[in-house]
Amino acid sequence: MGTDAPRSKGHRRVRRLMIVLGIVVSLVVVTAGLGVWTVTRSFPTLAGTIDIAGLTDTVTVTRDDAGIPQITAKTAADLFLAEGYVHAQDRFWEMDFRRHVTSGRLSELFGESQVGTDTFVRTLGWRAVAEQEVALLDPVTLGYYQAYADGVNAYLDTYQGADLSLEYAVLGLQNPGYEVEPWTPSDSVAWLKAMAWDLRSNLDDEIDRALLSSTLTPTEVSQLHPSFPADQHPTITGSQTVIVPSAGAPAAAPNVDSTDVPAAAAGSVTSSTAPGASGAGSIDSYAGALTELRAHLGSVPELLGPAGGEIGSNSWVVAGALTDTGKPLLANDPHLGPALPSVWYQVGLRCQSITTDCPFDVAGYSFSGMPGVIIGHNERIAWGFTNLGPDVADLYVEKVTGDSYEFDGVLQPLLLRDEKISVAGGDDVKIEIRSTGHGPLLSGFEGTTYPQIASDFPEAAGLPPAPIAAAGADQTTYELSLQWTALTPGRTAAAIFALNQATDWTSFRAAAALFEVPAQNLTYADVDGNIGYQAPGLIPIRASGNGTLPVPGWTSQYGWTGYIPFDALPSTFNPPSGYIVTANNAAVDQSYPYLLTADWDLGYRANQITARLQTLIATKTPLTAELMSDIQGDNYSAIAAALVPALQQVRLTGDAAEAQTLLDGWDYQMDADSAAAAYFNVIWSTLLHDMFTGKIDAGAALTGGDRAFSVVTSLLAEPNSPWWSNGAYGTVGQESTLRRVMTDASVEAVDLMGSNPTEWQWGSIHTLELTNQSFGKSGIAPLEWLFNRGPYELAGGSAVVNAVGWDATQGYQVDWVPSMRQVVSLENFDDSTWINLTGASGHAFHPNYTDQAPLWRDHETRPWLFTPAAINVTATNTLTLEPAS
Repeated sequence: MGTDAPRSKGHRRVRRLMIVLGIVVSLVVVTAGLGVWTVTRSFPTLAGTIDIAGLTDTVTVTRDDAGIPQITAKTAADLFLAEGYVHAQDRFWEMDFRRHVTSGRLSELFGESQVGTDTFVRTLGWRAVAEQEVALLDPVTLGYYQAYADGVNAYLDTYQGADLSLEYAVLGLQNPGYEVEPWTPSDSVAWLKAMAWDLRSNLDDEIDRALLSSTLTPTEVSQLHPSFPADQHPTITGSQTVIVPSAGAPAAAPNVDSTDVPAAAAGSVTSSTAPGASGAGSIDSYAGALTELRAHLGSVPELLGPAGGEIGSNSWVVAGALTDTGKPLLANDPHLGPALPSVWYQVGLRCQSITTDCPFDVAGYSFSGMPGVIIGHNERIAWGFTNLGPDVADLYVEKVTGDSYEFDGVLQPLLLRDEKISVAGGDDVKIEIRSTGHGPLLSGFEGTTYPQIASDFPEAAGLPPAPIAAAGADQTTYELSLQWTALTPGRTAAAIFALNQATDWTSFRAAAALFEVPAQNLTYADVDGNIGYQAPGLIPIRASGNGTLPVPGWTSQYGWTGYIPFDALPSTFNPPSGYIVTANNAAVDQSYPYLLTADWDLGYRANQITARLQTLIATKTPLTAELMSDIQGDNYSAIAAALVPALQQVRLTGDAAEAQTLLDGWDYQMDADSAAAAYFNVIWSTLLHDMFTGKIDAGAALTGGDRAFSVVTSLLAEPNSPWWSNGAYGTVGQESTLRRVMTDASVEAVDLMGSNPTEWQWGSIHTLELTNQSFGKSGIAPLEWLFNRGPYELAGGSAVVNAVGWDATQGYQVDWVPSMRQVVSLENFDDSTWINLTGASGHAFHPNYTDQAPLWRDHETRPWLFTPAAINVTATNTLTLEPAS
């Protein structure tokens, strides 16, 4: 959250393997034909009767024409066993691939190219922490996870290899000895760690600030990392005032109390010319470790999407006094990276009779590989998620000497553990994982070395000198460790079931208290007419510092002293306004007594959603489910509204002048068929390139989202700012830069969309290819043809409510999307609507592989039926699961 990090290159190291596989697949397809290839062999049985070991009674699975299952059972164990079976039917390759990622075992699938990624993930210890969490589960919760695993394994007992999924047939060409292992509860819980990692808040910002400070002044670093403009955009629990800034309005000043933190940590980032930044000395002393860590961050597969400010969500809830039904409405659309199949799996879970032993009647979006429902509603309450984005991860600069590290003046032994990575087609690789008391060391892999600590550094930091190593002994160097809440065993694995069976605000908050990592914004509504918001999570209290820069690890001065108490976390219930808006904007105002983060999303989406609601309320328009869905598709661009007036003042000639007229009378909507939106976005991409290339390194590039919006908008009122000049392009000042940018953009637009500007369309270049996360990124056309679908021409953009985001450093293709959309009616759940990005099935060529994608693209939804009577009317298949004799 709250960062414009460059797009990650997570899967590119499998490219060489994919070339080999692509050649083989091409030969197979050409010589055998897809008919012989029998891609349908893994399609699951959807009707009839199947006997399953472990069931205690009959379970029914009904599906509609979208293949969405509704599962009904008499016991909770049977319910989750059936959910595991159904997930395996539709998505097992996705599940298997994910567990290899989360356990650092991709090399077992794809060979030696993945050893580096596996080493990094094992160093983080996702799987190890998951196993600890499973050991701490109460017997009932552990029983749910075990029942789910039993259901998955019942399916694996019957199907193997290509009968499970087409991907196994492709994998078998290169790795014929691979055998699927049984599923375990730890496989499920480890997914929560990957989820937390992709929602890891400001770790990328922390690295970015530190590296920028080696070449830029403190003022320049602050300009590139503006703080939340609380005077212009609403907070979740505070002011709902919406102020639309005029063109050129400066960004708000950093919101930090410098009396509570060291100068550098308070936003006055010290450059490398003044040793002691954040108390951690010269950035140059550990810049190599930071650069190495940034590269490793990019190597981890992006299970939720590329890192950056576009991973977020919209969710809002309105009270019945404002709706047409007299009961609340709740909307939610999480913004993640696009994947095929979608990260979400729609499902209904119903106990035939609600009892203490079987308390579930819930429907919504699940994760394949996880029992229960993550986002959705039960028979009494509905809830939504957006990422809270608190700062829950800190980098520590450690003084490491051999197998020891310094802490409070004493050398402590590093915590060491050895692991073995199995490599498909190669020898096992042994690795050593090193940790300090803060957490794992994330630098120094593969023999990397860093400069010896400078003799003047400790004094500059105001700390006693490091022990001097004897002649011939190990040298003392800087390395980076990570303290992160997700590496402490927690209770989130139990929170899902508590949430699924909550019946009111009190039980909902009790469930939220268990949801420790990743910390989320939870919106709430119930059938009694109440609405609410609760921020849960483990959020650290620091002895000093504010988490914006790496801090010294050799002293307890910067350690964590505890966590913000749950009852002190942001919360509101039935606010007087009658609505609550969460869009990753600041949850609190400056009066809040604890530090949550210095890196909020800057609130453009929250501002627009709030403005839309306020306009409807002011005109006494009853809010309907249709209006809520319409707001989800809002394409208004705040940066266009701020920047276009300046663009219209630029004096242009020729083709650029003709293109400039497209901006006249434009309503700033990022519609797919808009010529103005197409030209503006080419201008925007070119502007970011020309303003910042050569001034900041590529790893810190502004990718075009909320942070870039704020930076450029704040500079509109400073036409002579050095940021507007770039000697590499011969531009001096704002007018010169905008003229060059608009001229170059018109040339690029012609190359992309043709010579007639009136025929340009944003959607023609803003396209989405739904991509298989494993085999879909090979660069080999036949292989990608098997698994990928698209392209789809899309509306929307970055920092727009319809958050179809794109990375301006990479092109115009879509990198982040509303991964699903839901609108829940608390008056009648059968009047709710939902849509998924792709479809229920993970099987290529299955009718439900991407059947929801065209509806999603066109911003249409499907009826979300909940009552048994309504579900039965639309059921197209019924599968009966019986206990095996």
